[in-house]
Amino acid sequence: MPPQIKSNLKITSPLSKDEFQKYYQTRWEILRQPWGQIQGTERDDSDIPSIHRMLVTESKQVIAVARLHFNSPEQAQIRYMGVTKKFRGTGAGTKLIKDLEIIAAKNNAKQIILQARENAVQFYQSNGFTIVEKTHLLFGTIQHFLMQKKIR
Repeated sequence: MPPQIKSNLKITSPLSKDEFQKYYQTRWEILRQPWGQIQGTERDDSDIPSIHRMLVTESKQVIAVARLHFNSPEQAQIRYMGVTKKFRGTGAGTKLIKDLEIIAAKNNAKQIILQARENAVQFYQSNGFTIVEKTHLLFGTIQHFLMQKKIR
């Protein structure tokens, strides 16, 4: 049984070189390493203008990560979202999603989209996202679905 989400977990943006290193390391460990992908594949050219958020414990352990960027003034996109195995099912992911929705709304976005891995579709649906269409296979094995949510 996963640990219960604690109120002392903090959502923050990585600011220092060390915080970014922990953020990207966690992103790689969750979203790339299990499929044999090398470090560096957890980054892309849209990282620089994006908003990076992470959920950390009191001891500064990163337990969840996500990135928000804007495709247009009205449309935000969540990418590279992941929660460490130990904290899945605790509400950590939902806490991070809600934070990203607030940021998107404050920036006047009317919609958030994302590409959900098949095993995460139910999680996103429970957070108000709907499937638009089946899209691509990542690494030839991970089916993705375009999902959306209206926020305004």
